Order: sequence, then structure tokens, then C-alpha cells
Amino acid sequence: MHVQAIDHVEFYVGDADEVAATLRAQYGFRLHGWVRDQPDHYSVLLRQGSIQVLLTTGRAESHPAAVYVAEHGDGLATVALSTDDPAAALAEALTRGGTATGTRVTGFGDVGHVFVRPGELLSTVEQADGVDEGALDLLDAVDHIAACVGPGELDPIVEYYEKVLGFKQIFEEHIEVGGQAMNSKVVQSVSKEVTLTLLEPDTTAEPGQIDDFLAAHHGPGVQHLAFRTDDIATAVRTLRERGVGFLSTPGSYYDALAERFDHVAVPVEQLRELSILVDQDNEGELFQIFTQTTHPRRTLFFEVIERLGALTFGSANIKALYQAVERERSGENARGAAQ
Repeated sequence: MHVQAIDHVEFYVGDADEVAATLRAQYGFRLHGWVRDQPDHYSVLLRQGSIQVLLTTGRAESHPAAVYVAEHGDGLATVALSTDDPAAALAEALTRGGTATGTRVTGFGDVGHVFVRPGELLSTVEQADGVDEGALDLLDAVDHIAACVGPGELDPIVEYYEKVLGFKQIFEEHIEVGGQAMNSKVVQSVSKEVTLTLLEPDTTAEPGQIDDFLAAHHGPGVQHLAFRTDDIATAVRTLRERGVGFLSTPGSYYDALAERFDHVAVPVEQLRELSILVDQDNEGELFQIFTQTTHPRRTLFFEVIERLGALTFGSANIKALYQAVERERSGENARGAAQ
């Protein structure tokens, strides 16, 4: 099976226009067009770089988007995979043991996949006229998608992606923060253009943020979507100016960088100023930062990442993300108790 890349991601949302307005105003996405001639759903298509975000609202209670939102709230529900022969890819996935509803192949939880030809989505959309004044060109591509899965589900889901979609596991780690712990594995398409980071709570440790996600989301789902950029400092400054909030990183993280690395491509003081994390693998460096969640259930956020050769994920940064989310989670609990 030749999966080329992520063609688009589809969010099921309660109000596609409202979510589109936020992504345009804060993240600089460009309005491309709409699907508004369907009786049971309405969609808005946004684009930036090679990123295509389809926002779908169910008009009928029975539409999958309406069912999803009622159960989970707004969330990333479909990852569309580009291939030259979608029908053959679907048939092969089913032959390999995959399950499907229509042309939508099961992934994990209520997240699924569809196969599409490159550019196919654009032909189904009523295109917007004119220039989108607030659009940016800072975010280039979807780097990866991170998901939380239930206890005991990590290995079966990895095996499913390997068997059904031909992905390969490229990374794994057990992470401990205080009394909490989680397991992480990363699977990737043969093309290396589709990457899923899967996170599972360690039930032998104290309940933590992965457990919180699963409870609030009512099951497995996408925790964050990572956008790749070639200038993370400019991207972070610009997005902050447009109202995007980012997780903070304690100064001690930057104090220890000199002990961890002989050289960092971006000045450490600039990283400290912007709360950007840095890590390295055998191929190079990566820089990343995570947004504060604005989801009512606190179950979804975004990441901005720049890769200077690095192909994998920094182990220290996964732990740093966990710690940053835990600080925000603890602060929310403390503020709630004080009210």
C-alpha cells in the first residue's frame, strides 16, 4: 500500500464558521471554500502551506459529525491519506484486516481514515472569491498527530496500523513524571510523511493527564495536531501577537541546555524568551512549542515544530510537554478550588 502523505484533516465541530473564524484570525489560515449544498452537513475548507483543514458540522442529528460532537465535543475525526488509487488502497486495507464504514477505514476510537487522490478534495469545494487579507504563510505542513488511547490499547493499535496500513513503528518510550507515567509509541507511513504519536496511561502509576483526557473526551482521540514551520521564532511571535497562548517552560530547562548539548542552532536566550523546547537526534535538531488548550473539555491543542534535520522526537521534550501540561492542569485545579 502506497500512502503518500496527509491530504487533509477533518474536524467535526459544532459550528464550522465559528471555528474557521478563530483559525483564520489567530493562525492565519486562508479560507478556500465551502461545502454547503448537502442537506445533512456543512463544511468549511481552510489552507496554509500544504495544510488542509476541513471543518464539518452536522445539520442532521444522525450525521457522523453531529454524533461525534455530541459524544466528544469538537475534535479531529478524520485523517485523509493521499494515494494514486484510493479504491485499491481501501480494498487492500480491508483485505489486511481493516474495518470500514463505507469508504472510511477505522483508525482508533472514533478517528478514521479515508483515501483520496492528491487534489481531489479541492474539486468538491465551492471556492471562495478574492484575497483573504489576514492569511499567513508561516505553517508549512502537518508534521504529526498525537493521540491518547486507553490502557492496554497501545500495542494492539500499533499492530493494527502496521498490518492494515503498512506503517512502521519508529520510536517508543516510557515516561515518568512524579508519580504519573505513560507509554508512547510512534508509527509512520513508509513514505515518512504520515506520523502518529500514540500515548497510553500506565495503570501501575498514579492517574494523570492522559487519564483526564480519556475521561473528558469519552475515550481515545487526538490530543494535538503539530504544524511544521521553517522559522519557529517568527511563527511563535506572530501567533502570540494574534492571540495564540502557548505553554510556558521554566527557566531551569534552559539553564540545563549547555549540559545537554554542545551546540544549539537558535540562541538559547531566544528559546527562553519564547518558551521554545529544543532537542536533538542523530540527524539534527528540532524545536517545538505547544499551545494552551481552548477546548471546553481541555482535550485538544496544537503544536508548532521546526526540524533542522531531526527525524524523530526528542525524549526530553516529550517529558517536558507532559510536565508543562501538568503545570497548566494543576493551575486549573487550583483556580477551580479557589472559586
